[in-house]
Amino acid sequence: MSAPKHEEQTVAELLEAVRSLSERVSHLEAELEQRRLDNPGVPEDVAIAISAAVAAFLGHRAKVKQMHYRTGQAWAQQGRVVVQGRHNIHGSR
Repeated sequence: MSAPKHEEQTVAELLEAVRSLSERVSHLEAELEQRRLDNPGVPEDVAIAISAAVAAFLGHRAKVKQMHYRTGQAWAQQGRVVVQGRHNIHGSR
């Protein structure tokens, strides 16, 4: 029993789409790696803004010893935990 022609075309179209997307992903991964190699650190203007915020919070200039980008979304999850932890679920009457 042979598959209908339109199913064969659909499979061929899907295979082409997968091939095309795989090429795009490979290209984007290579571009990302190149950008990481070109700019491994935090931009100077971002470092200055962070330093100013730390100085304002502490009330004096602090020496920044290390700074790097964080990957992932752990900071967002931690923020949600703090905000949601402040809610009183069983309200007092």
